[in-house]
Amino acid sequence: MEEHKEVRPVLRLDVFGRQVLVQRTEGGWAAFYVGLDGKRRRAYDLVIPPSLEEVEIGGYLADLCHEWATHQHPAVRRLDADPA
Repeated sequence: MEEHKEVRPVLRLDVFGRQVLVQRTEGGWAAFYVGLDGKRRRAYDLVIPPSLEEVEIGGYLADLCHEWATHQHPAVRRLDADPA
């Protein structure tokens, strides 16, 4: 019998110049800061409502973190989606 693992979305975003990874969890969404070395740490200050859909995450983070915006980094950009 094959075990079926649920595929949970992983979003990689540039949030006004800060690399953020957002992953769907059983309880909703978990955000992580990604360091220059590729290591990630939980971003407890970025609380994402579990009711948000994947396509709404970028806009939500733009509203939440707008004070991070600079002339060099004026927007939130989706970098990629990791299907694993």
